[in-house]
Amino acid sequence: MFYRENGQFKTSYRADQQIFPVAQDRYAMLLLVAAAFVGVPLLATNYFYQAVLIPFVILALAALGLNILVGYCGQISLGTGAFMAVGAYAAYNLQVRIDGMPLLVCILGGGFVAMLFGVVFGIPSLRIRGLYLAVATLAAQFFMDWLASRAAWVTNHSSSGSVSARELQVLGWHIHTPMEKYLFCLAILCVMALLAKNLVRGAIGREWMAIRDMDVAAAVIGIRPVYAKLSAFAVSAFIVGVAGALWGMVHLGAWEPAAFNLDMSLKLLFMVIIGGLGSIAGAFFGAAFFVMLPLALTLLPHALGVPLSTATLSYLEHMIFGALIVFFLIVEPHGLARLWGTARQKLRVWPFPH
Repeated sequence: MFYRENGQFKTSYRADQQIFPVAQDRYAMLLLVAAAFVGVPLLATNYFYQAVLIPFVILALAALGLNILVGYCGQISLGTGAFMAVGAYAAYNLQVRIDGMPLLVCILGGGFVAMLFGVVFGIPSLRIRGLYLAVATLAAQFFMDWLASRAAWVTNHSSSGSVSARELQVLGWHIHTPMEKYLFCLAILCVMALLAKNLVRGAIGREWMAIRDMDVAAAVIGIRPVYAKLSAFAVSAFIVGVAGALWGMVHLGAWEPAAFNLDMSLKLLFMVIIGGLGSIAGAFFGAAFFVMLPLALTLLPHALGVPLSTATLSYLEHMIFGALIVFFLIVEPHGLARLWGTARQKLRVWPFPH
């Protein structure tokens, strides 16, 4: 009964179109954001930052970008790792080639270059779809792997092929500790998530969903498929590029082309499937699941006194991921986000039955 919106009357169209129209949702989100920015830094350890929190925040941002393309626009992509790599290497080159370039501008510049890269590889989506589109985007992955390995200017002529980010500084704030890296990435995630939520609620988001549901009918009612599909690729690649820049420059610090291989692309796609297609919250659920499951598989056997080798844990992790993907595709195609939405609906009438 505490989750009912009785008495919460909307007196204007603007109030009715709020992101969180129910007061309980607004209060819960404010508490969650406050806990993330204030509570977590008071309790978390450096290991927890590096192993859980920072990867979760950056992967959630990347899954958010991919969900716009796959979940909202219905365009399958297997080249997300390539877009992350473009964002990371573009941000790195902006930082090392232009003296005094601010870190935030480098990261956003990496997202902009990834956006251009995404639009180029999104052009085939105007003529093909489904499995053929997936193969076309997979070409972006192989192309970026080749470019980062063979073009010396991408890595600033590094003999080993690996690159290292310089000192992290934003407006005089030197980012050194894991807590500072976490707060920086979290701030970018919150801004990007807010922008993405408003995009999918607006006219452009409705165009994406119309293309996803039936592109022929969308074209009949006046929606331009060229604009809708390429804009989805652009927005998705921009967010993913920013996530790639954060992954390389903030989380890893030093990386090589293998850091953004095909495994990263598949992992992000599985995050979106398990978290929930066509849902902003699904990106967070999927990222949390993929970050926490390997940690749980590592800690639980030791806590229960069951000795498992590293190879066995790796095989077990892949088996569980595969089984869950099949489960969600069959039982609940909308993933964990739909389960959470169902729970919210039940809370509205609790303790009374439907």
